[in-house]
Amino acid sequence: MLFGLAFPLGWLDAPDHGHLLAMVRNPITKLVVLVLVVLALFHAAHRFRFVLDHGLQLGRFDRVIALWCYGMAVLGSATAGWMLLTM
Repeated sequence: MLFGLAFPLGWLDAPDHGHLLAMVRNPITKLVVLVLVVLALFHAAHRFRFVLDHGLQLGRFDRVIALWCYGMAVLGSATAGWMLLTM
């Protein structure tokens, strides 16, 4: 809401780069961002698996689809965690 609507329309003054960087470097903020990313990735993986399994009727490949979908979610979660730790 803030970055998509309030700041571009001038309703609020946009924070400067240094303030945002300091906020993201806070360990609690990093943890919250990581939790949100992990939940979003696993939610997307589950929905994509459901579409492939039931929508496209590829149920015979259920193990491969599950391994691929959730494996990509784990890989994306690990990448997000690594990026947040090195920031």
